[in-house]
This record gives sequence, structure tokens and C-alpha cells, in this order.
Amino acid sequence: MLQLFSVKNTVNFLRHAAPISVISVILVIASFVSLGTKGINWGLDFTGGTVVEVEFSSPVDLNELRSKLTSVETEGALVQNFGSSTDVLFRLPVRENIKSDLQAMGIMNVVNSMDQNAIQKRVEFVGPQVGKQLAEQGGLAVIVALICILIYVSFRFEWRLAAGSVAALAHDVIVTLGVFSILQLEFDLTVLAGLLTVVGYSLNDTIVVYDRIRENFLKMRKGTPEEIVNQSITQTMSRTVITTGTTLIVVIALFLKGGTMIHGFATALLCGIFVGTYSSIYVASYLAIRLGINREHMLPVEIEKEGADQPPMTP
Repeated sequence: MLQLFSVKNTVNFLRHAAPISVISVILVIASFVSLGTKGINWGLDFTGGTVVEVEFSSPVDLNELRSKLTSVETEGALVQNFGSSTDVLFRLPVRENIKSDLQAMGIMNVVNSMDQNAIQKRVEFVGPQVGKQLAEQGGLAVIVALICILIYVSFRFEWRLAAGSVAALAHDVIVTLGVFSILQLEFDLTVLAGLLTVVGYSLNDTIVVYDRIRENFLKMRKGTPEEIVNQSITQTMSRTVITTGTTLIVVIALFLKGGTMIHGFATALLCGIFVGTYSSIYVASYLAIRLGINREHMLPVEIEKEGADQPPMTP
């Protein structure tokens, strides 16, 4: 049975939609400007280079260690703890006329001068050509994911809702990339994995809201589209808060205690979850409103049967 619209206990989320949408546009423009001027700080996964992991017998002063890396082989090395205060990771860029083995040997010479009991745990080399291919394939993966999602939502929802969901996904990806570009955070394969996770997370949140919007448009006789969308968002807000809250607990734990290897992944998720949650309301739903979504658009198309317009035959 169709029910009348009730504004009781309904939060007017769309009241702030216009100014927040303006902020979103500014964020997207700033992200494009930063990506175009500063670019992305590609990690060794994409640029190529040598990675040396060393385990010291006792905690080491990283500043002192950096001050000793003055040779040609070790110039430009990035030094950071890796999981514990005794494990240190050295990242060296590709250098012309200097082989990866010589770079690793130069690192170990400095390490042994500080700690004779230090152990070299691993040495990895990524060539620049392989890194370039990874960057191309990673970008292609994001594009293919967005295209597949576009096809999926186009079949599942009315085109105004589909356009809103795709705009929200593009918004989330661009803003997350913009944060990494503005702050010049290192972008490696774990960050790319986090970016694809953000796409799936944001889409899931948007589809939950859209399902309720479509249901309420069919159930409620009265009420403007804005009122129905507010009612739908209010009804799904408890689910959003619980899902986002429990996810953030895990992501914050990874960010604080997960170590260097997944720090970029956790950063991408933190940014993406925040942006993806509000974009489901203030980008996806608000854009559908601006495109003129209403109850008639939600009604199933009636298929006229052949001969239905003919008068019944009398015996």
C-alpha cells in the first residue's frame, strides 16, 4: 500500500548541499591543478630503483645513518624504519652507470661501519621500464573499473541516478589523487590498491542510498523529490554510520600500527572513506535532484499488449 510522506524525524541533509557541492568543485579543480603542476610522487614500484632491507642488532639513529650516505652509490637514498626500530629500509633511485649491486654494496658498507652484526634481509631491483608498465597498467585498471561500474549502474538505475553515482566515483578518485599530489605522498602499488578499494567502497554506499531513494519514490504519494531524498538518506544513515565507523577503526589501526609498507594504503583509505561517504549524499544524490529526478522516472514502463486498444468481441 502506498504511504503518505512524513517529515517526522527526517534530517534535511540537502539544506547544505549547494555550499558543500561548491566545496567539492573547488577540491576537484585544486586536484587537477596540483596533478598538472606538481604531478604525483611515484614510488619505486613505478619509477624503478633498488630496495635494501637491513636488520640492525639494536635501534639505530636514522639521522646519523642518513648523514653517512654520502658516496656516489648511496646518493639520494630514502631511509626509514620498516616495521620496527631495528629494521631499516633503504630506497635508492635508478642511477646511470651505477648497477644495483654496487648500490646495495655501498649501503652495506655504511651499515657495517655502524653495526657489525647487521643482517641484509633482502635486495630488490625494479627496472624503469617495468615501473613505467606498472604505472600504465595501474591507470588502465582504474579506468576499466570505472567503465564497468558505469555499465552496471546504467542497467540497474534510471540514467539520472546512474549519472550521479558515476560523478561521485570520479569525484572520489580525483580528490584522493589530489591529496597525494598536493602533499607529495609517495604513490606505490599499495596506494593503487587502496584507490581501487575506495572505488568499491564508495559505490556500495551510493547504491544503498539509491535503492532506498527508488523504493521511497514508489511508496510515497506526496512529498517533493528533495523531501523524499532526505527521508531516504535519513533511513540509511544508521547503516552508513555503523559501516563507516567500524571500517575507520580498522583503517586507523592500520595507519598507526601497520608499518611503512601499508602506510600509503591506509592513507588512501582514510581519505577515500571520508570523501566517499559525503559524496554519496552531496554529489550523487544532489546531482540526481539537479537533473530533475521525480517519481514518474521510477515507475516501470508499461508494455502495451497487441490488440489491447481493440473493443472486446461480442458473442
